Amino acid sequence: MSVRVRRIYESPEPDDGLRVLVDRLWPRGVAKEAAHVDEWPKGLTPSAELRTWFHGGGSYEEFRARYEAELAAPEAAELLDGLRESVRKGPVTLLTATKTPERSHAQVLLELLGG
Repeated sequence: MSVRVRRIYESPEPDDGLRVLVDRLWPRGVAKEAAHVDEWPKGLTPSAELRTWFHGGGSYEEFRARYEAELAAPEAAELLDGLRESVRKGPVTLLTATKTPERSHAQVLLELLGG
């Protein structure tokens, strides 16, 4: 079982396994063919309101709590379960455009998936 986070601007690597974009918006300057994205579950991404609040100066700890609450909603919970199943089958790489993946929704997902 292997899951990790990488920036989508980095070149794909052979050991990436399933490449999952975990951002709601497609990253600027990245061609879809070059990104090699296998899945894009937009229902797993933070809501627009939560993203705006966080980027407006909200604390990471509060963001994390609010995001985990959003992930408990039925649609998101189902998508998260599907991603857990993918992790059980092989390597998964969570892709994000954020400049600080270690303090983002991608890190929250990584930890929830056991990474």
